[in-house]
Amino acid sequence: MPDGAGMVKRTGGQLLADALVAQGASHVFAVPGESYLDLLDGLYARRNEIQLITCRFEAGAVHMAEAVGKMTGKPGVAVVTRGPGACHASIGVHVAMQDSTPLVLLVGQIPVEETDRETFQEVDYRRMFSPLAKWVTQIDDAKRIPEIMAHAFDVAVSGRPGPVVVAISEEMQKHAVSVPDLGIARVLPPHPAPESIPTMMEMLKKAKRPLAILGGGAMWSEEGRADIAAFLQANDIPTAVSFRRQGLFDGTSPLFAGDLGVGADAGLVQKAKEADLLLAFGTRMGEPVSQGYTLLDMAGRTPIVQVYPDQAEIGRVYRVALGITADVNRFARAIRDERVQGGWSEWRQSVRAAREAQAVAPEYQGPLNLARALQALEAVLPDDTIFTTDAGNFATWPTRFMHLKPKQEFLGPTNGAMGYGVPAAIGAAVAYPNRQVIGFAGDGGFMMTGQEIATAFHHKVAPIIMVFNNGMYGTIRMYQERTYPGRVSGTELTNPDFAKFIEAFGGHGEVVETTEELVPAYKRAAASGKPAIIEVRMNPEQVTNRATIADLRAQAKK
Repeated sequence: MPDGAGMVKRTGGQLLADALVAQGASHVFAVPGESYLDLLDGLYARRNEIQLITCRFEAGAVHMAEAVGKMTGKPGVAVVTRGPGACHASIGVHVAMQDSTPLVLLVGQIPVEETDRETFQEVDYRRMFSPLAKWVTQIDDAKRIPEIMAHAFDVAVSGRPGPVVVAISEEMQKHAVSVPDLGIARVLPPHPAPESIPTMMEMLKKAKRPLAILGGGAMWSEEGRADIAAFLQANDIPTAVSFRRQGLFDGTSPLFAGDLGVGADAGLVQKAKEADLLLAFGTRMGEPVSQGYTLLDMAGRTPIVQVYPDQAEIGRVYRVALGITADVNRFARAIRDERVQGGWSEWRQSVRAAREAQAVAPEYQGPLNLARALQALEAVLPDDTIFTTDAGNFATWPTRFMHLKPKQEFLGPTNGAMGYGVPAAIGAAVAYPNRQVIGFAGDGGFMMTGQEIATAFHHKVAPIIMVFNNGMYGTIRMYQERTYPGRVSGTELTNPDFAKFIEAFGGHGEVVETTEELVPAYKRAAASGKPAIIEVRMNPEQVTNRATIADLRAQAKK
């Protein structure tokens, strides 16, 4: 019904759905709840413009939204109900925060008049989410929906991207008000200061052992990655990526040095310590990259050029020789054609040699050499494959032995959240249904969110999930054997037949037990056109890609 000015009144639920459309959201990942029935109805009215993805667990829904945010650079959107739903969703918010991924999470809330009575499912979300998110707010007045939602999307993408949590009180969604929608604000990103690039190039000119480190995930556009690659290639600068950022640089390039993260190769760590100039483009130089803050001394004896869109993050841990506050893509465009005559070709070759040495497949006991199997798989995958990974020791095999091509993507949780890999693969497949999506998961992580496979069937997307099954929480077992060798406690697992698990949904299941079986299994799974699981049965004794349980026990006794 129009008001006196002729503007049509809309309920808060309708306004929320309209605000999501106005801010450019294409998908909403949700587990439904009675606390936001009016928003669900609003999404029904806009179903031709924004797709509602019905998920099975709130953490899975937020992981899917986070994966979309990682790939697109635009806020992924998830909606969950109050209380338990919000608590489950907090895992995904933490992932988005530590991964610097733009995300907007809407949480249904109790009626305002019941606040502070410990009413059914009551939680103060400002207190709960404040350490985990960039901004937490609550909408109690329907008239403020366009304003607050527009600001939520702005905050999610500004500076260092991250998650925003918006609680939506229940009765507010029923109120009918007259208020205009607000569209996307046109904001020009920060460009590098005029003197910054000449200063950096002068520092590079004097260097003998430079090393670039790329980080930042969702901050980079496809054009930005191409521009920074052109600069690095033209200047022959060896380049590492930060933890789980393999998609930022061509792994087949002679410049690629590997990933400087958890479980980094000792050869790369040593080269990073030998470098006389570090070009930290988009990375915060946090705990994984700095090897637990042991890579460099805090006094800044190794010069660092750090480029980051949020000045608060520049020099936060390590004092920098030059900090450049800029959008990484604008910075990359500005330096694309910059050149310096460097005398470090031998240095670059030595860094690359260290990477090539660690990528050589070792000999493993048993019929499955996972390193060789993955390298054979790499050769037959599409050039635009999207990889997702869970957390766990199994993930070090793809990281160490596979090499991503320029158009391939790699999504993983830098906060080490188990249960990420499967829903992230489904989220990526929803957003990019015409691309091959391969999800890597351990048996432990798969069983945390593997039920989200149902979401893939429901929405007719077909990721392939590789489950690395060694019957244990492998990472924890590794630490356990190092600290308490032979005293196995709490780390052994009992698992289903994973191939039969997906066949029960009507999907495609495969079991791989030898090196030669993986590629044919993948080809059959891809040809099926169905969601698929390839269960890779690993030797439990081979607890890491470098050591067996017997090795760890022997080392612990020394």
